[in-house]
Amino acid sequence: MDHPSKRTFAIDLNSSMVGQEVTIAGWLEDLRDIGRIGFVSIRDMTGSLQAVVCNDTLSLAKDIPRQSTVRIQGKVQESRAKNVQVEIMVTKLILVGKAFHPLPIDPTGRIESALDKRLDSRALDLRNPRVSNIFKTKSVVMQTIRNVLYSNKFIEVHTPKIIGSATEGGANLFSFEYFKRKGYLAQSPQLFKEQLVLGLERVYEIGPYFRAEPSHTGRHLSEFISVDFEAAFLEYFDIMDIVEELISKVIKMVSQESTNDQILVNDISKFDGNIPRISYQQCLSELSSTGVKLEFGDDLSDASLKKLGEIYPGFYFILDWPIKLKPFYILEQQQNPEISRSFDLQYGYLELVSGGSREHNPDILRRKILTQGLDPDLFSDHLKTFEWGMPVHSGCGLGLDRLMMVLAGTNNIRETVLYPRDTERLNP
Repeated sequence: MDHPSKRTFAIDLNSSMVGQEVTIAGWLEDLRDIGRIGFVSIRDMTGSLQAVVCNDTLSLAKDIPRQSTVRIQGKVQESRAKNVQVEIMVTKLILVGKAFHPLPIDPTGRIESALDKRLDSRALDLRNPRVSNIFKTKSVVMQTIRNVLYSNKFIEVHTPKIIGSATEGGANLFSFEYFKRKGYLAQSPQLFKEQLVLGLERVYEIGPYFRAEPSHTGRHLSEFISVDFEAAFLEYFDIMDIVEELISKVIKMVSQESTNDQILVNDISKFDGNIPRISYQQCLSELSSTGVKLEFGDDLSDASLKKLGEIYPGFYFILDWPIKLKPFYILEQQQNPEISRSFDLQYGYLELVSGGSREHNPDILRRKILTQGLDPDLFSDHLKTFEWGMPVHSGCGLGLDRLMMVLAGTNNIRETVLYPRDTERLNP
């Protein structure tokens, strides 16, 4: 039999290959025995194919449990089936990995299982095309994001996930013993990426972050993937332009891939590329017209954001938030210091991106740290970089797993993460 690297994938089979000998590898999904011959359905990462077995290969196929991994060799021939262009006449069938029944879940999806049970058997769950397509989409999305940022002169960096002080939010950080000292798991690369613009100017990172927040919702995780980017000499509206470009190209690319039925996408494929920009003050006015009364400085609750999502279906920016609702590093408006130069990207009630212009003056930054009740000594390594000629800069962070919720049309973030970690789940 051919070496495994010489195999042919299901998606590559076509009528031009009729008469050729091929090697196929995948898992046996179904067998239809009609007497002298049988029809085997074999699936691989690209799709499914039909193979014809007879005589010895039929006898062997009957003894192979469904979902077992097999390798076949045979000749491509035209198929008489209406929905199958070509099939494989099998000359050799090898059982590679036997599936021991009963399996914990049905990976074909014909028998539904609860999400927790599926997550307990995630590797098997990924044989379900509906599930695996979410992660194929995720791969396409990450590649598209990288292409967009690279085209905008950003370079990819990797910042520490183990940090030495709880400077990002105290109680929301996981702590642990680090060689007889206290260490923490980073909840964002915010401070590091600001420091890096000093010399690299435009940086981005796609990586895991950690938040010790006891939230039991369909959109929170203890470990999540964040897309963060920061740029010198750009304002927050410039960052919004890049976010808009990024979202547009992601949707375009995913929609193109979906033509093969390889990728799932929500009906946002109708997105026209324009994202409305609504000020926080305008949001208050819009909500007031629906009977929701909020004062300036009030945060927007899920209920309020759901109302706004009815007015602005799809993606929309909320900008110019009250400065008191934002972290110490966010810059305020010159004409009105109560208003920040910041934005959030929403999809309905779901926050996908948060960003803004940053304070680059070390003296003002130190005062803001004090004003928010934080200890400037904990930020000494960070603050000293601002005394080396820090440029004006802006940036944002995008929740990749939440974006995938929108693309896949699910309301549970655990569907978009291979092995989610929340307040209850630490295994597998």
